[in-house]
Formats: sequence, C-alpha cells, structure tokens
Amino acid sequence: MPADASPFTTVIGLEVHVQLLTRTKLFCGCPTTFGAPANTQVCPVCLGLPGSLPVMNRRAFDLALRAALALDCTIAPFTKWDRKNYFYPDLPKGYQISQYDLPFSSDGSLEVVDPKGAFPPRRVGIIRVHLEEDAGKSMHDEAAGTADSRIDLNRAGTPLVEIVSQPDLRSPQEARAWLNELKLLLVYLGVSDCNMQEGSLRVDANVNLHVPRGDGSTAKTPIVEIKNMNSFRSVERALAYEAARQWEEWQRTGIEMGKAPKQTRGWDDAAGITRGQRHKEESSDYRYFPDPDLVPVTVAAEELAAIRAAMGEPPTRLRAALAEKWGIPAADAAVIVNQGRDVVAYYETVAGLVGEGKPAANWLQQDVLRTLNETGGTITDFPVGPAALADLIGRVGRGEFDTARGREIFAGLLTLGRAALPADVAAAVAALGITAVSDDELTDLVRGLLTANPKIVADVKGGKEQAAAGLIGQARKQNPNVNPGKVREVALTLIRAM
Repeated sequence: MPADASPFTTVIGLEVHVQLLTRTKLFCGCPTTFGAPANTQVCPVCLGLPGSLPVMNRRAFDLALRAALALDCTIAPFTKWDRKNYFYPDLPKGYQISQYDLPFSSDGSLEVVDPKGAFPPRRVGIIRVHLEEDAGKSMHDEAAGTADSRIDLNRAGTPLVEIVSQPDLRSPQEARAWLNELKLLLVYLGVSDCNMQEGSLRVDANVNLHVPRGDGSTAKTPIVEIKNMNSFRSVERALAYEAARQWEEWQRTGIEMGKAPKQTRGWDDAAGITRGQRHKEESSDYRYFPDPDLVPVTVAAEELAAIRAAMGEPPTRLRAALAEKWGIPAADAAVIVNQGRDVVAYYETVAGLVGEGKPAANWLQQDVLRTLNETGGTITDFPVGPAALADLIGRVGRGEFDTARGREIFAGLLTLGRAALPADVAAAVAALGITAVSDDELTDLVRGLLTANPKIVADVKGGKEQAAAGLIGQARKQNPNVNPGKVREVALTLIRAM
C-alpha cells in the first residue's frame, strides 16, 4: 500500500438547512428580521396556540422551487405537508410542519470541481430538497456557574429548505468545497444570504467508513451524524476528526453497521473533538402524518418554465463562459465568479472597455479584491468605477505608466473616490503631481545617460542587453515620471544605431 493511501474510504452525506430570503415566516405573517429583541416576532400561529391556522407563504415556495430547479431536481406536480412530531423547548407546537413521503423535489445533483486539482471533479447526488419551518433558538448561559436557559421563538416558523445529499463525498476537503459551491449557487439565485453567523445556513454531516477486508468484502462502520458546526471549516475539521475516531474504534472493537444504532455527536470546535449526544431517531419515531390544516400544493409546467427563465446563469456555467469569452485561466474565472454577480458585472465592464480579459482579471484580483478584503466593502460602493480602472489599465498597457506608477495612481483614485471627488485617471495624476514624459524628452534623457555610461554601452554591444537595466535607476533619479520599460527600450534602440 502506498504511504499516502488510506486503509479505509470515508463516506459522507450532508444535510443542509437553508433559511429562505422572505420577509415573513412560512405559515404566518410574522417578520423574519434577524436580531430583533427576543420573542417579539411571534403570533398565535408560530406559537402553536389552539385555534390558530397556518397559511402557506407562496414566496417561500417559489424560492424553494428555484433552488430545486438549479440543483436539477425532479419537481413533483403534487406535494403535501406533514407533521413531524417531537418535543423540544424551542418547538412550541410539539411538532414541525415538514414534508415526508411526498417532498416537492427529488433526484438532483451538484458537481464540485477544484480549480487547483486537489481532487477530481465529483457529481454529488441530491436525494431530496424539501420545505419546512424552522424551530426557535435555545440559549444556554453557563457562565459564573449558572445554568440559565432561555428560549427565543423569533426564528420559529422561518422557512427552510433542507437539501439532503447522497453519500457521494469521499473526503472532508470535498465536503467543504461542495458546501462552498452550494452556498454560492443559492446566493446567486437570491434564495438565501447563507449567513452562517446568523443561522441562515446550518449543516449536519453523516459519516462512516468503508473498510476493505482481505476476502474482497467491505466492512462498514456505524453511521454518525455530526451537529453543532458553525462554519465550513468546522465541517471539514469535524469530518477529519470523526473519520480518525471511527477508524480507531473499528480497530479496537470491529463493530459494524447494524450492530450498533446510528449516533448523533456534537462538534466541540474549541476542543477539536466530537462528543456523543444521543442515539439517532428513525423516521417512525417522529410519527409523521399529513397536516390536516394545510392543503396540498400543485405545480404547473408553466410556473416551472417561468422560474427557470428568471434564474440567470448558475456559477458553474458562468465560470466556463467567462474563461472562454475573455481568454482567462479557469482559476481566474473561479475567483471572479465566486465573488458574486456584482463583481462579475464589474469585471466584464472593465474587460470590455480594455478589450482584454487577462489584464482586467489581474487588476481586479490583485488590487480591487485586495482592497475590498482590507476594507470590508462591496463592489457596489467601490470608489473606483470600472471606466476609471479600465482607463488606468489601458494607459499602463500602452506604456504611459509602468505598473508601479499605475498602482500609485490606483491609490490616488481610491483617495479621490472616498472623498467624493471625481475619481478619474487625469484627476489622480494631477493630484499626485505626475507629468507625462514626451518621447523627445525621454530620448534626450537616455542619450545623455549613454554618454555618461560608456561601459553599459559596451556591454550591450557585446551582447549583454540586460546591462541596459543599469540606466533605469539613473533615469528615475533625473525624472521620476519616466517609464522604466521605455527607458530600456529607447536605450537599446539608440545603442543599436551607434
């Protein structure tokens, strides 16, 4: 066995819960605004008070359809609502309105591709995408030796789509990359903001190991569901830890799937370990039955066609389209697309004005995105517009300024824009005191330097053209506005003519 080969295969399936971008809850008119004071966005329906009746939020259903279509799911023409019965303090009705045997969509897929080639492309199957209501939030304060628990029911009833993948992922790295691809798709669709810090996207991971035996058969360890992961990095770390833990346990006990119940374990991010919580319930434990207060939902083909037409190009196709249209590497296209539609639009405007894709991609990644990362801003309020950036890139490309001077001008554009002043290249150049150097001025300057540096002239004539670089520093001392590349070019031309 090679040194880097694993003695087992890690098998991973994900359950992703995504809050939808609606103004109101799934079955009532309460707002879904994040951060409101606790228990101020509730009503008899989401509190489960006797006599209150739910009414479906059509906007939530349409957003769920959009997500399912983008994941290539089959849409059921008829779907119903079910009650999933279990008791938690943050579920005031004592049941959750969800979907069981007739979800509105099933049998989809989403491919994950690593542009750096760390793992091969993998198409991950989607078992189902269904719609359900969220539960409230339990808050536990164990500081100073207390055990104070409180309930905030503002979140109860918020619309969720649950996306359940096939167990097709084979490493923690693949799982993290797939989640990033899913998040990007949902944000592009306008389905969710996917803000994990606010609970808009939550992940449960199911993992076990397939261990080959010497006789050609495969042993399978009991499946573990991991909860409490608040970032994709935590998902990756938790899966890596759990695979190692299960391998150690398998070597010690040899217990296989079916000999022990499925277990739920919580991820302790600070300690970097999973901790056992409880045995996992089966579907029969939830006593599903159709919700008698909600009518089934039908979906017409015309409705699906209208949603498809309004979805826009998904990130996977947009990456390929950008790379082909502008002749940029796949990695560049991935960086641009992964920033969102607004950044793609900014890039395409700049590239179109410049007439070249690669210089626009370089400046966007090295300067624009770096600035946004440092300031925490967005491209919509970026102080340097695409026309100004394209003008600057064009001037650098034509040799009016070298790249270092171009970056000084870019900084000047940022300063002007932040001060609400006209942020164009001419204004930035004037503010920095930069003056253009004419061809005649540059030729005269270089001719004088050649007279003062006969050794450089001799070296160049002897075949050492790199010696001309020794004139650049001297030229910039006499006139800091000269273009170093042009200094070398003019010097070589003059020397060849001698």
